[in-house]
Amino acid sequence: MNARNMPIDVQTQAKIDLSAALRSASRMGLGEGVCNHFSLAVPGTDDRFYINPHGFHWSEVTPDDIVTVDIAGKVVAGRHTVEPTAFFIHSRIHRGNAKARCVLHTHMPFATALTLLEMGRLEPVSQTAMKFYGKVAYDDQYNGLALDDTEGDRMMKCLGDASVLFLANHGVIVTGESVAYAFDDLYYLERACMAQVLAESTGKRLRPIEPSVAAATVQQMDADRTQSTLHFESLKRLLDRDDTGWRGV
Repeated sequence: MNARNMPIDVQTQAKIDLSAALRSASRMGLGEGVCNHFSLAVPGTDDRFYINPHGFHWSEVTPDDIVTVDIAGKVVAGRHTVEPTAFFIHSRIHRGNAKARCVLHTHMPFATALTLLEMGRLEPVSQTAMKFYGKVAYDDQYNGLALDDTEGDRMMKCLGDASVLFLANHGVIVTGESVAYAFDDLYYLERACMAQVLAESTGKRLRPIEPSVAAATVQQMDADRTQSTLHFESLKRLLDRDDTGWRGV
């Protein structure tokens, strides 16, 4: 049995998964410099979360670099610091939404493009967009950088019971019960936004889908999320193949 196949405790596995999400997002062009944050509630806790360190490109983060932060924003474990806005966005959503075990914030290009439009909305016009039918919320007020609890709480309230939040003039937040579920949604959200932006660029009208069909389709997709887990496991295999050392020590 090699080291990769040895039993791993749940907290170590959580850091591995968060690192895999960061590196995979970088490979897909979903990151932006050393900005944006991915976080995950520490398994077995409700008041601590893992998050990527300040100043690191996503393509270089290993599990050993992941920082543990408490709900007040204090670093309780790890050798690095955390970017200030991460405290106020992620901590407030983790605190206010029990289903948001994993919180992914990006400025990925096509999703962000929709946030730049007056009343920009993800329209239910593609099969990929059906994945998000009834799960998206919108924050239509841009207030600058999120540098206090008030702004974090405002975003959390805008998210409500949804799993995706479009932030006006800013980017998106995607939440999920696990890294695999959240990352799968992040990937397909960007694909849905890309298809819509490309379709709208033709100047022709979008072809609508009946609400009843959209509702039935999202139920079909939600009935079995095995595909999300398989997707994420495949990404880790690609990292093992192409990005030696990503798992750290």
